[in-house]
Order: sequence, then C-alpha cells, then structure tokens
Amino acid sequence: MGRRTGRLAVAVLAAGIAAGGGCAPRAVLLEEGTASWYGPGFAGRRTASGERFCPEGRTAAHRTLPFGTRVRVTRVETGARVTVRINDRGPAPRDRVIDLSKGAARALGMLRAGLAEVKIEVLRPRRRGEGEPPPPAGADAGDQSP
Repeated sequence: MGRRTGRLAVAVLAAGIAAGGGCAPRAVLLEEGTASWYGPGFAGRRTASGERFCPEGRTAAHRTLPFGTRVRVTRVETGARVTVRINDRGPAPRDRVIDLSKGAARALGMLRAGLAEVKIEVLRPRRRGEGEPPPPAGADAGDQSP
C-alpha cells in the first residue's frame, strides 16, 4: 500500500470510529490502482478458490485478500461502483491491483477500454441484527404475535 493510500485508510478508519462511537466503518480503503478484466476464455475453469469461474458473475482476482472477501470497486473517472467477491488470485501483471470478471467490468463501464483506474474498499461483514430496525416500543422480545 502506498504512503498516500495508507494515510487515507487510516483517516477513513478514524472517521468511522469517531462517527460510530467506536464501531468500525462499513468499508475501509485498501488500495488504488489499475483494474483489468478477464472472462470468456476462462469460463467454467476452476479458480484458485476451487469454484468454477462464471464470467458474468460479480467476482474478482486479488493477490492477497482472503477468498470470500467482499470489496467495493469504484471507477475513479466516473464514480461507477460494483461489489465483488474475491474468488481467484491475480492479476498477473504487477502494475494492476485487481482483475475483475466481465460482469463486474461491465458494471463499471470498462469493457471496451479494458483497464480503468479504481479504488478498492474492503467491506466489513454485517453483524447479526445490524441494519435492522429496532423493535417497537413496549414489544416483548419473546412475543411473536402480530
């Protein structure tokens, strides 16, 4: 991670903790750089995680993130975003930070260009009950009646 990106990740984390009363933010900036995409020639082949590659899915290859990690990829030029799940290793060229499936690349509008500058944010998994509305006032937790 570059010095600039590292500082930004710390700033995002600190802002999330300050705003959330000590809770971690929903997403933490991991890195910025060039994304590429891969697809049709790999359809049906096994990825490094062992699952079969589906070019139209919303998946990606990353060198170090654990399989199953969800990341939000934002195209810097347009602000277009897509959430993908890491299921493969790559990209092979060292000047790229992530290799997207064709479906994810389509969502970012980068199919024709082939490459795009992006920022990658790791999404924190939801905790049980997070994001759910609170129960009505006076409701008994054990009461299941309407």
